[in-house]
Amino acid sequence: MENNGKKMKAIICTKYGPPDVLQFKEVDKPILKDNKVLIRIHAATVTMGDCEMRSLKFSGLLKFLMRLGFGFKGPRKGFSILGMEIAGEIESVGKDVKLFKKGDQVFGTTGMHLGGYAEYKCLSEKGELAIKPANMTYEEAAAVPIGGLEALHFLKKANIQTGQKVLIRGASGSIGTFAIQLAKYYGAEVTGVGNPKSLEIMKFLGADKVIDYTKEDFTKSGETYDIIFDVIGKSSFSNFIGSLNKEGLYLTANPKMALINREKRAAKKSDKKYISGNMDTTKERIEDLKFLKELIEAGKLKSVIDRRYPLEQVPEAHSYVDKGEKTGNVVITLEEYL
Repeated sequence: MENNGKKMKAIICTKYGPPDVLQFKEVDKPILKDNKVLIRIHAATVTMGDCEMRSLKFSGLLKFLMRLGFGFKGPRKGFSILGMEIAGEIESVGKDVKLFKKGDQVFGTTGMHLGGYAEYKCLSEKGELAIKPANMTYEEAAAVPIGGLEALHFLKKANIQTGQKVLIRGASGSIGTFAIQLAKYYGAEVTGVGNPKSLEIMKFLGADKVIDYTKEDFTKSGETYDIIFDVIGKSSFSNFIGSLNKEGLYLTANPKMALINREKRAAKKSDKKYISGNMDTTKERIEDLKFLKELIEAGKLKSVIDRRYPLEQVPEAHSYVDKGEKTGNVVITLEEYL
């Protein structure tokens, strides 16, 4: 990021570690390039992925690869501002930009370019960016891209048929709350497994049945399902075989890298299917983001916000998300700087 003499407020990750490695500072405002748009950020989010990147809580080869990509002792320049989901207003556009104009209200994901915890971010016009749903606030819109895109990506692979029984493990999180609504949109009978404080919200989103994971182990209930969508991914496929119907499908959004091949071999020996799935291309994700916008504007999809924090309290927001007890999304608001 070049120095243009103009400054902005941001949260900087100074090194890998606990939330207090995040510091509120003034940094150089990004310089607009010909094929990019400059977004004045109104809202961002804190995801579990942000927290994992901050703390570098990855194992084995993945941890090494993350250090290689982002910096060994801490995030190097260009990656020190975390945050992957944003909503805001386009302040200016580069001379080659054709898809957006100044004043457009947008939402999207910054991807591995990060940079959401700041007043401004430059993004390619061909990135995962779309016009904000007209019936959502900036805070609500910022909570859509990652959870919504992940849920849609996996549930499209499931090819849900009307009346199929779908269980969502981790249904109270950012991916899970969208997965409930999308599975219902596709016509499924949905069971949501989540934290105790999320039961009413899961019902409100459309879940036909809800399970408090602290009180009940669904694998021991005798109930079986056509599809199990495991958002958490901390268990193995073999744990769920008995809860799947014949030809049942197990989807996992966060598989343990070391277990993927073993899980696939186990699936081949059974009459069940296992999908961990590769991410869509950027082009596909842009189309999916537009589809999510259509569902939102049709009243079929909404975001769930657990807590809101101002920009300078991002460390506190990270501490809360670290606990693993959030329902839906944790949003960062930048209203006071507008």
